[in-house]
Amino acid sequence: MIGFKGYFFFVLVALSVACQQQKETRIIPVDDFFKSQGKVAYRLSPDGKKLSYLRLQGADRNIYIEDVETGKGKTITQLKGKNIGFYFWVSNNELIYYKEVDAGANQSDMYIVDKEGNNERQLISNEKSRLRIIEDQLIDDKYLLVSSNKRDSTVFDVYRLNVRDGNMEMVARNPGNIIDWRTDAEGKLRLAMSSDGVNTTILYRANENQPFKSVLTSNFKDTFWPVAFSHSEPNIIYAISDINRDKTALVEVDCNTGKEVKTLFCNDTLNITEAQYSRKKNKMSFVVYETWKKEKYFLDDSVRRVYQNLDKLLPKTETRIFDRDDAENIFILRTFTDRNPGSYYLYFANTGKVRKLSDFNSSIQEDEMSEMKPISFHSRDGLLIHGYLTTPLNKKAENLPVVVLPHDGPVLRNLWGYNPEVQFLANRGYAVFQVNYRGSSGYGKSFVAAGFKEWGGKIQDDIDDGVKWLIDHKIADPKRVALYGTGLGGYIALNGLCLNKDTYACAVSNSGVINLFTYLKSIPPYRKPILQMYYEIIGDPVTDIDKLRQVSPLFMSDKINAPVLLAQDVKDPNNNSGETMQFVKNLKKRNVNVTYIENDGDIFVGKNEVIRHRFYTSLDEFLEFNLKRK
Repeated sequence: MIGFKGYFFFVLVALSVACQQQKETRIIPVDDFFKSQGKVAYRLSPDGKKLSYLRLQGADRNIYIEDVETGKGKTITQLKGKNIGFYFWVSNNELIYYKEVDAGANQSDMYIVDKEGNNERQLISNEKSRLRIIEDQLIDDKYLLVSSNKRDSTVFDVYRLNVRDGNMEMVARNPGNIIDWRTDAEGKLRLAMSSDGVNTTILYRANENQPFKSVLTSNFKDTFWPVAFSHSEPNIIYAISDINRDKTALVEVDCNTGKEVKTLFCNDTLNITEAQYSRKKNKMSFVVYETWKKEKYFLDDSVRRVYQNLDKLLPKTETRIFDRDDAENIFILRTFTDRNPGSYYLYFANTGKVRKLSDFNSSIQEDEMSEMKPISFHSRDGLLIHGYLTTPLNKKAENLPVVVLPHDGPVLRNLWGYNPEVQFLANRGYAVFQVNYRGSSGYGKSFVAAGFKEWGGKIQDDIDDGVKWLIDHKIADPKRVALYGTGLGGYIALNGLCLNKDTYACAVSNSGVINLFTYLKSIPPYRKPILQMYYEIIGDPVTDIDKLRQVSPLFMSDKINAPVLLAQDVKDPNNNSGETMQFVKNLKKRNVNVTYIENDGDIFVGKNEVIRHRFYTSLDEFLEFNLKRK
């Protein structure tokens, strides 16, 4: 017979076990993390009366339009087996869309259709050339300003495209070095950017009857990005610039002199990444700067009040405005947190109310996701490196298996927010470590430059130093650390096994670069004007031949002894399928455990659910075997 004390102890033990069981993390099905969205690419007609989006029905995705007031609508395109890559409203009654022709070559045809789905006609037939929209508002109710490399694959000329008959008339011929064209608020072509591969020059003209003249020249290491022309002073442009400073600022520049005349926002510790201009109010609204999260500095009090109201309506969530009507009364919003993929909403400024449109992924429950925390550490040469750590739910951050997730590049970065890959891995019991290694954007000009020609060098050191930091803080089990990346992130993952074989238990590369020579050779003709910039960042295939060879995984397969999962998109232009197969064969000859997956398409794009399922299921099994069973 159990006494009172024994019975009390028994109850405590039972309650403790029950609580522990309640805290067990549910293993969420792979596909729940990576569902294709049923509704994407929300847009508003200029008058705000119609809402459009791409609607997935079976394997087909078409444009759907509904009335904002009544919600009634219909599908206006009827594509079968082809993607709509991009679309936009050109008037209150018409939309233009691109129909995919060859996904691998990123080619598509252009069509126009009215909001009822009638009068559909093809404007541009793909001729293995590219076409970019410079100004998406119609001029004289029939012209679009576009750039195309149909005359010369290496450069983009400017054309006036007649959407009524498909005729294209050249209005500006590229002399061979123009890499970007810009218009003013009236759609007039008044700004261009030229490059010799290292230096960028801003070219300006007061009106379209004048020739372009040089305004200012900066090195490619500098940032100078025009945002908009001033409405009251046509010779003034707003620009994001870090010329003569380390961090980007929002400035006004006089195009007659090329001089800064005013600073609208500048902070020695903050880097601006975006700036919003209001065409209705003819003024700058706010700037976005990055710390461990994106934050705003408001330049217009009325816009500040809009966001303050949104914070009340949609508390404890980040809000981004994706589109708006011309009157700036109706807005399309996207919300999210690090644990919630978020939802889409309509916001009506005149009433101060929101209406939910759809969830980004309704299969994800916030209370089952893990928090994404900012971290920082010093590299071996003293540079302060930032990143993020996400640890599994209901587990102590001690002696965990870790997946290091280096981002793609060059000059990109990890950001705080919902990431399905991060949450998928955390749900499987791994700590996920994202490092913004030197060369990443968002930390200033000097930090970016510190990564130049350091692929396989100090960039790899930053990753390794981050892992050492995890181990020193008892977060990581030193025998259970894996690398997983895509593109140049996959390159870092494979290089980790080549250069630091005792640090990593295994590596996963999805369309990872295995040969830097092939990567540089794959840069398309229309980017040739800035090819020298790639050479400065990655390496020159002529003068840096030995270094590039020494840090390309293809030529270092003899140094890899740990298991590898390699997934390859056969349509990926940055890799050579023959080289990938040779790399796999070289590893197998040495009895290295290799899992090879060949995909016919990008796993991240749209509705490729079958190849997405196969890849992430394989990733799950690979990590389970090589990390958890050690």
